Amino acid sequence: MNIKIIGVGKLKEKYLKQGIAEYSKRLSKFCKFQVVEVPDEKAPEKLSEAEMEGVKEREGERILAKIKEREYVFALAIEGKERDSEQFAKEIDSLATYGHSDITFVIGGSLGLSPAVMKRSNAQISFGKFTLPHQLMRLVLTEQVYRAYMINSGSPYHK
Repeated sequence: MNIKIIGVGKLKEKYLKQGIAEYSKRLSKFCKFQVVEVPDEKAPEKLSEAEMEGVKEREGERILAKIKEREYVFALAIEGKERDSEQFAKEIDSLATYGHSDITFVIGGSLGLSPAVMKRSNAQISFGKFTLPHQLMRLVLTEQVYRAYMINSGSPYHK
């Protein structure tokens, strides 16, 4: 199983890097796990609607360049479907069972994901209505992927 997270922007915070590194190490027993960073689009604080769409489009092109045709893609989006940890674990297990050995999660930049990335995704996933920094979301998602493997293996980690 290959699990990939594509994130917009460079992770700078040491504590986030350390957390992701720890869960990546743990995940290595179950899958090939990688985090791919694509550059964020530099943009001023105040943008028109058209400028925002342009930023998302350029970031989206960078994201799509990192996705292969065979990959099953989850787009992280507030409007996506919420799942609890058990449902998420079951979904990961089911994808593997039915031939999807390459799973990619996409986390957009501060403006979200482009329509092209949303269209390419096979499913949208939401971690709730909270707004979280996209850098922090990488750590949260990595932990949830690890938790899914722990649930599927019957480990007491989830309790």
